[in-house]
Amino acid sequence: MIARGKTALAALLLAAGPAIAADTSAVSDKFKWLTFLVFGAIIGLTMYVTYLAAKRVKSASQFYAAGRSVSGIQNGWAIAGDYLSAASFLGIAGLISLYGYDGFMYSVGWLVAYITVLLVIAEPCRNIGKYTLGDILAFRNNPKSAKTVAAISTITVSIFYLTAQMVGGGVLVKTLVGIDYEISVIVVGVLMLAYVLFGGMVATTWVQIIKAVLLVAASILLVAFTWAPYGFSLPGFLQAAVDSVNIQGQVTKLLGDAAKNMSAQELGQRFLEPGLYLKNPIDQISLGMALVLGTAGMPHILMRFFTVPTAKDARVSVIWAMGIIGGFYVLTLFLGLGSAINVGQAEITRIDKGGNMAGPLLAQFLGGGAESMLGNLFLAFVAAVAFATIVAVVAGLVLASASAMSHDIYVGVVKGEHATQEEEVRAARISSIIVGILAIIIGILAKGQNVAHLVALAFAVAASSNLPCVLLTLYWRRCNTGGIVAGMIVGGLSAIALVLVSPNMTYPVMVKAAQAKIIAGADEKLIALNSDLGAATDPAAQDKIKTAIAALEKTRTTAQDTVAKLGDATTSIVGLDKPLFELKNPGLISIPLGFLAVIIGSLLYRDKRADDMWDELYVRQNTGINAEGATAH
Repeated sequence: MIARGKTALAALLLAAGPAIAADTSAVSDKFKWLTFLVFGAIIGLTMYVTYLAAKRVKSASQFYAAGRSVSGIQNGWAIAGDYLSAASFLGIAGLISLYGYDGFMYSVGWLVAYITVLLVIAEPCRNIGKYTLGDILAFRNNPKSAKTVAAISTITVSIFYLTAQMVGGGVLVKTLVGIDYEISVIVVGVLMLAYVLFGGMVATTWVQIIKAVLLVAASILLVAFTWAPYGFSLPGFLQAAVDSVNIQGQVTKLLGDAAKNMSAQELGQRFLEPGLYLKNPIDQISLGMALVLGTAGMPHILMRFFTVPTAKDARVSVIWAMGIIGGFYVLTLFLGLGSAINVGQAEITRIDKGGNMAGPLLAQFLGGGAESMLGNLFLAFVAAVAFATIVAVVAGLVLASASAMSHDIYVGVVKGEHATQEEEVRAARISSIIVGILAIIIGILAKGQNVAHLVALAFAVAASSNLPCVLLTLYWRRCNTGGIVAGMIVGGLSAIALVLVSPNMTYPVMVKAAQAKIIAGADEKLIALNSDLGAATDPAAQDKIKTAIAALEKTRTTAQDTVAKLGDATTSIVGLDKPLFELKNPGLISIPLGFLAVIIGSLLYRDKRADDMWDELYVRQNTGINAEGATAH
């Protein structure tokens, strides 16, 4: 159960650690030059965009918010580019290919999240904010206190999500190109630093737009080739999934003894029904809360609303983003099922245990297979788009962190808002370098570690600390500085603390016990298979038995290696031998705690400024009056 949980979470992040460790390369040596060529072309295009953008970045407004010159449609594509991470492109397609219906539920969760953003966050934030989350909270609360806690939360959330993306990017490049993991992480870090350092929000915006267009185009192309053999008929495609021998075999493996009395058709139909992976309804609710509410509190998403010139553009950008994101998530159904039907779960997990290479392997299959040039060209293109996805998301996260450090802490707290344009831009670039170097170092140190829980943690912290503070300062007159500080601290710390004592952590005693069962079971089956091999006379039967023996020996070796890596360890990182909190995502507990802390803190604290500024905030967030002057410094 623990291993399966890690696999799915790993898929959600493009995932990292042991769950994504590649057993073999997806690209043969003779075709790796194609991968280099396609990767180089996309990187060259984005670097040229950065070169053009660098000429425009002269002021803090241009660096942080692209001078509020991005149109609603452009910002909608950029939001999609910022939001559709490798977890969406590779992870969800992988989950669907392995678990069917349950994998598609993640698509639904992330899409619904933008309804919250559209209805309660986008327009008010654009109207009262300047560049950062801290600006929103500081509008009617004590500026230094609000900006300090907002900056700490922004950096925390960004680092969690950043680490996951850096590790995912490093593993992806290593798997496809064969470059060492450490070099791969450095390449990702250097590229995203170039985007942010020289081009600021202008370059980041256009890189995200390019990446979103490529991602949608690649997905539509793959879906067209996958769906065409069935006459673009949805019932025909789903029936093909039900009839697929690969899918029937996967369901048999997942259900175990429960599959013995099921027909082939029943096994295939079971793949299109819930319950193969998501078995705990409470855990699903908790994860859903974190995804839906956490999106509205993610700092790199909130920053996007400061780039548009009018409140109308803010609404238009969210509507466009919802259309693009929604359309893409519908396509993941075809990508995942298409890969399950045509590639098969055995090949998908051979390349990557978490299923993250399902999409690229489908592209390779549609192009003619592993030994064809067109197949490897398709794979290289899809993989390069996934790489661009990671770099674009990382650039947005670095910009959010750097903005918190330079604009909120340096300019807002240290300089008391008395900094020149040149000083602020210089501080922003220095902060970007610091965050970029930290991201590279953490990414390298995280090699081989399962950091999948960091994605869930990032969303949980955003939903538990950022969202309650933003929502209540916008819509509750009584909210004040005391509530903001309490909400940020209680929400963030409770989310982190609950994850540290949850099943996401590694518990050596439990892992060793689980692996011991695997080893014992493998040994018992090997004895029986070796006995059958000695009795078998038919060459075909002997080959089949030998294949089964090799697979079992590999399973046993993997389990033994897992136990060996744990060594003498008996407790988790916080000294526990088993989880104290059974949910994988803390949202169900930490989100209400965050809201409660804001309410109690506000009621116990007296803040004349918060009360005096309410009328101005209410008028401005609803009308946008004076919002255009927010970026004037």
